[in-house]
Amino acid sequence: MPQPTALCVYCGSSSGKHPEYAEQARAFGAGMAERGMALVYGGGKVGLMGTVADAVLAGGGKVIGVIPRQLVDLEVAHPGLSELVVVDTMHQRKTRMYELSDAFVALPGGFGTMDEMFEMLTWAQLGLHRYPCAFLDARGYYRDLRAMMDHMVDERFVRPEQRDSLWFGDDMTALFDWMQTYEGTYLPKWIDNQSVDA
Repeated sequence: MPQPTALCVYCGSSSGKHPEYAEQARAFGAGMAERGMALVYGGGKVGLMGTVADAVLAGGGKVIGVIPRQLVDLEVAHPGLSELVVVDTMHQRKTRMYELSDAFVALPGGFGTMDEMFEMLTWAQLGLHRYPCAFLDARGYYRDLRAMMDHMVDERFVRPEQRDSLWFGDDMTALFDWMQTYEGTYLPKWIDNQSVDA
């Protein structure tokens, strides 16, 4: 596929324990702006969310935030975005972020980051989209998650090809290069005779 034009980034509304998380978010946002990629994200000005947004804006890039009304104050909606979309529910937030994007990357984050990214992985598994999905690592943050996905494959809950269609790593240049050469594929879920009642 050609280089994505609008990259959805899921990440924490806190900055985490180590400064490397914010440093990576800042560098990633700068790299997006340099490549002319718009940022689609959760709309906050705090934590890694704010860091990556500020970096894209500082580089002259476009930033679209999508945030539910009940989180405008809680996540401190960013006042300086190119566009801020306020929706009614978390479900609408995730759907709108998907509609605006053609690639998905998770930086370090918590439950919300996992929820959002795994919904995109599930939609890809079901053939609802064929966009690249990646985990940009820092300090080995996603090492155990990758091991868990390997375990899912070993236990025949996830196909190897589905696991292998994801990108894990800490090299941003390699990630941007991978997205340009990504070819989405669809494989039906594993359903064998033991999964179906007679």
